[in-house]
Amino acid sequence: MDYTNLINNTTGKTSKVGIIGATRGYGYTLLAQIPKVKHMDLRVICSRHPEECLEVLKEIGYDEDQIIFCEGKPEIEQAPKEAILIVSDYRLVMECGITALVECTGNTAVSSDAALAALRAGVNVYMVSKETDSVCGPLLNQVAAEHGAVYALVNGDQPRNLLDLYSWAMLLGLEVVAAGKSSEYDFVWDRETGEFTCTDGSGVVEKIPQMQDCWYYNGVETLDQRRSILEKYTGVISADLCEMNLVSNITGLVPSSPFLSYPVAKTSELANIFIPEEDGGILKKTGVVDVFYNLRGKDEASFCGGEFIIVRCENEKMWEILKSKGHVMSRNDKYACIYYPYHYMGLETPISILLGDLMGIGTHPECRQVSVLAGVAERDLPKGTQLTVQGHHHAIDGLIPELLERTSGQDLAPFYLLNGTTLLRDVKKGDPITLEDVDLAGLETYKLYAQGLEIK
Repeated sequence: MDYTNLINNTTGKTSKVGIIGATRGYGYTLLAQIPKVKHMDLRVICSRHPEECLEVLKEIGYDEDQIIFCEGKPEIEQAPKEAILIVSDYRLVMECGITALVECTGNTAVSSDAALAALRAGVNVYMVSKETDSVCGPLLNQVAAEHGAVYALVNGDQPRNLLDLYSWAMLLGLEVVAAGKSSEYDFVWDRETGEFTCTDGSGVVEKIPQMQDCWYYNGVETLDQRRSILEKYTGVISADLCEMNLVSNITGLVPSSPFLSYPVAKTSELANIFIPEEDGGILKKTGVVDVFYNLRGKDEASFCGGEFIIVRCENEKMWEILKSKGHVMSRNDKYACIYYPYHYMGLETPISILLGDLMGIGTHPECRQVSVLAGVAERDLPKGTQLTVQGHHHAIDGLIPELLERTSGQDLAPFYLLNGTTLLRDVKKGDPITLEDVDLAGLETYKLYAQGLEIK
C-alpha cells in the first residue's frame, strides 16, 4: 500500500491517541514511536501505576512540563488541550477527547468494557489485547460497524500483519492453501561447532551434532527427526494459537489441527511443508492457519516471528519466471511461499491508527467465531483447582491450549475466560475444559462471547 496520502494528509485531521496499559513491552514501543509520526498526538495514557507512566514518558523524551496527572473528570476538563494526561482509571480515557483508543492490557474484562464504551461513543478502537479479540472480536467488529467507528487489530502484531498479507493475496486472486507465522523464538544451530541455542533469552547452549543428519530437508521424515532431537524445546504456545484464532475468525481459514503443526523448519522449506499430504506436505486439509518453529544457521537472518502464506501456482510459465527471481517454491513447482519476516510491535502500530482515523479502514463486520480457543487438561485437575493466566506466553498452568473449529467446540470454555475461575468438578488428563466445568455465567465477557456466537 502507498502511504503517501496519509503522510501528506491535508484534511486537518489529527489522531488523538489514548493508550490503556502503556508502560511496558508493546505499549512502550508505541509510545516511543508516536512523537515521530505526522498527524498523531499522544493525549492520554492509563495504567494502574501512573507513576510508571511519568517515568516512561520522561525516559522516551516527552516534555515533563506537558504531562498532567488527572484523578477525575474535573481535572481532565481543566487540562490544556495540548497536554499529555495520565490517569489510573481506564474509564476516564474516553473523557479526554481522543479519536483513537489503543488497548494493551491483555485483561479481557477491562479491554472489552473499554472497547465497547469507546465504540459506542464513536471513538475508534485499536486492539492489541489478542486475548480479548479471541473472545469478543465478532461482537466488537459488529458494534463498530453499527456506530460508524473503526475497530481494528494493529500492525506490529502478527495477526494484523498476516491479515494484510492474506488480503493482498485475495485481491490478486491467489488461492491460499495455508497462512501462518513462526513462533516467537528461533532455533539456531552452528554447523561448525554443533552448538544449538534458542533465542528465548534462556542462555542455554547445547551441543547437538546429530542435527547434521537432518539439517537438509528430505521430506516429512526430516521433520520427525528434528522433532525427536529438539522435543524438549517444543510445545504448544497459547499466544500462538490465540493469534491464529484471530486470523481464523476474520478470514474463515480453519485450524490445521487442534494443537497446530509446529514443524521445525527453515524459511526455504515452507513451500514443501505446508502443502497437502498427497503432494509431500503435512496438511490433511487446505485453507488452514498454522505455526512453525524457525530453524536457521548461526549466520542466517531470523524470520522474526513473521508471517507467511502458501499459495497455489496455477500458471506454470509465470511461476517459472518468478522462481528464477529466487522466490521460495516447492520442489514440485505447485506451491509458493510468500512471507513478511518481521513484526515490529508498536513501531508499526501508528499505520493502523492513521488508516482508521484518517481513512476509516479497519473494521471487519464479516468477522465470525470460526474457531474457538480452548484448553485441555495437561494432568489430572481436581475440583477446586484455580485457573490463572500467567507468564510471558499468557499460559494457564495445567492446561494445553487447543484451537478447534467452532462446530467442534460449542460446549468448550474459551481459554481466556478461564482466568480466575475455579473447577467445579474433577477434570481428567486429556479432557477439555467445558462450560459445565467452570462457572462463567456472571462474567460480562462471557455474555459478549455468547452474543458473538449468535452473529451469523
